[in-house]
Amino acid sequence: MSPSTTARPVLSEQVTQVLDAIEAGTVLRLGVVAPGGYGKSTVLREIARAFEDAGASASVVDDAHLLPDAELLALRSLVERGTGNVVVAYRPWPRTRALAALAESLGRARPALMLEPFTREQVRAVLPASARGLVDFVHELTGGVPRFVRRLAGLTAAEVPPEVVASFRADLDWLDADVQKYLLAAEAGAALRLDLLGGLLGVDADGVGDVIEAGRATGLVAADGTLLPVARLAVAALSRTDRRIAVRQRLAELQLRSGGPVLDLVRPLVGVGGDQPGVAGPGLAQAFRAAADEALATDPALAARLLAAIGTAGPEVAVRRAVASAMAGDLDAAMRLADQVISSGDTGHRGAAAEVAAIALAHRGQLARGTELHRWSPSSTSSAFAVIGQVGTGRLPTAPLPVAPPTMLDGSASLMAQGVVESVTSSATTALSTLVRAAGLLEPAGRAVLLPDTPAALAALVALHSGEPGVAESVLDRAMATSSGGALMVVRHRLLRAWIAMQRGNLAQARETLVALRKAGRPLEPRDWLFAVALEIGVARRNSDLATLKRTWEQACEAVLRHPVDLFTFLPLGEFATAAARLRDQHRLAPHLTAARTLLRDLGDPCLWAVPLHWSALHAAIIAEETSVAEEHAASLAACRDRSRYAAVVSAAAESWLDVVAGKVDADQVEESARGLQAVGQWWDAARLAGQAAIRTSDRQAMVRLLDCARLLQGRSATTARKQPEPVAEADAGKLSDREREVAELVVGGLTYKQVGDRLFISAKTVEHHMARIRQRLGCTSRAELLDQLRQIVG
Repeated sequence: MSPSTTARPVLSEQVTQVLDAIEAGTVLRLGVVAPGGYGKSTVLREIARAFEDAGASASVVDDAHLLPDAELLALRSLVERGTGNVVVAYRPWPRTRALAALAESLGRARPALMLEPFTREQVRAVLPASARGLVDFVHELTGGVPRFVRRLAGLTAAEVPPEVVASFRADLDWLDADVQKYLLAAEAGAALRLDLLGGLLGVDADGVGDVIEAGRATGLVAADGTLLPVARLAVAALSRTDRRIAVRQRLAELQLRSGGPVLDLVRPLVGVGGDQPGVAGPGLAQAFRAAADEALATDPALAARLLAAIGTAGPEVAVRRAVASAMAGDLDAAMRLADQVISSGDTGHRGAAAEVAAIALAHRGQLARGTELHRWSPSSTSSAFAVIGQVGTGRLPTAPLPVAPPTMLDGSASLMAQGVVESVTSSATTALSTLVRAAGLLEPAGRAVLLPDTPAALAALVALHSGEPGVAESVLDRAMATSSGGALMVVRHRLLRAWIAMQRGNLAQARETLVALRKAGRPLEPRDWLFAVALEIGVARRNSDLATLKRTWEQACEAVLRHPVDLFTFLPLGEFATAAARLRDQHRLAPHLTAARTLLRDLGDPCLWAVPLHWSALHAAIIAEETSVAEEHAASLAACRDRSRYAAVVSAAAESWLDVVAGKVDADQVEESARGLQAVGQWWDAARLAGQAAIRTSDRQAMVRLLDCARLLQGRSATTARKQPEPVAEADAGKLSDREREVAELVVGGLTYKQVGDRLFISAKTVEHHMARIRQRLGCTSRAELLDQLRQIVG
């Protein structure tokens, strides 16, 4: 390659050799061959200039492929005489007999000069200094075709401006109809499908080959037959809309006949701005349905638009569209479409529509109504989902579980129903095993099916209710990796994953999930919103963030009103119960807790589901200073002690907590109970138990030990070389008084000393005095250390 200068264009080494031969006086008979845009005219100008500089005469002819046969034959005669300089440039197509004869004569004299696309280095030489950073972008976009590289020389960013696209109109308008069809087919991705091209063009294989060669000769097509990226943009933007639609419709029809995929062909026929009824028409309805089936797993919203574009949509298409809408998260559209089919009286599709509506209702928190609708559907999956709904609303099934057909979805649904029933009638281990198997069975097809809940989510709930957070974490991670349940279930899986983090005391991770959901800006369905608000409440309570707790409480009350109590919402309900006690607003939640207890009683008080609710109610009672109520819940936990390891751990912790509240602190017992809670995933509760015991003991050594235990349970380092505080006169130096605990709780909640004083009807100076004594008793050397310890102690 010669260096780029202002006087000479960028030339290849082969062209430079030709110019050197002219300068040396060699008689030159040469053919210059390349598709359009490869710089033939530029090369001929340089050759003509070289002949002129050498004082030699020459016949230099451009675009010989456009000349009539008589002129081509005359040129051949001139070449055959061998006495003069003849340089002829032409495209490789069209290739008439006369042009072939001329090329043969030129080739005997000297091999044809085959122009090549620019290399990356040549593109760099063409671009101005301001665009040198876009070399890779320009080279990839143009394939190195010199004419197109020069059109992009003025780029300042990695995007093609409209005026550059418009400049391709001259390249396209003069092409004949078949070549334009071929380019449109290439833009649709069918450049190398000879069978489709033959049907589109109405010619045999030889005819298709001729059209492909003509397309390549334009310079718009790469050597492999695909359109250059910049040419694809131009063909899509500048071709007549009706012609582009007609080509894609014809290709889709041909592809459908051969049983191939059609989504990429029909996707551009549906606008991204919403429904376009009638775009497909009767002739393409089948292709649009097939394309929707292809899109359902990866882009259900596109599937819904494809189905909406069918002009004569009957009940079958309406049900398909309802499924796609639901999977895309548009439950309003799904329920509207399903209701239209149900109310139309079309018995053939009413059951399928009822199943879609039932699943949508489950996500909306209407599990009982959804269960009723499932009974309208004859499918085995609906029968299984109805069983899940029955148990979830407090009714054990009286009939045997339906036999499932041997498919992934039916088998998984059947195992889901079996696992939920086992969670009430059998052991937690049995139920969890069944639900984990259901999740594994559904993985290969999980993204493309519509579910009221995933087996992974149900398995995670059972695992969390039975002290197996590791299992819950694993099954949720797999569900998210395999997109189980599609886009509709993404939020649920993320919220349950965040719940595990919250129980473990990883409040930042739980908070990140909530922030990400808010940034997404998509309204949550009632079931997901219930869990999201409960997470917000739980994180605020554990951070002693009273301001957020109060601000979020109204949302919590609304969330439980929008989502009736069912078996699968006990976790958020328990969190709300504790928050209600903290805010002294228990009466607003009381009806829902009563409904939960009634539901449990109707199911025979299954310990797996009852234990976490009693545990939360215990803490609510302790916060509300209702000792007798707390003892009742501790007794309920003790009744389940022999049913599972988790129940035994929680029961022991409940007894230990009540002892601590009563002022009886056995450090060994507290530490054992706290470590038991940590083993079942409740790290934050474990640390808080140790912290509460530390603040209530009068034994300074036990206090230090329990505080270190609390730090370790929260994943922090214990202070091995704690600075000992100055001795104090009181015998119970390590123990905080009731007033000091009250002051500490309000300070940790973010109140100023003045605000604490106003709340407790004491002066700010007295509050400061209390805090000084607390700091001395806890042996803290800084305010930050003091607040850190108090957060662990007062939660």
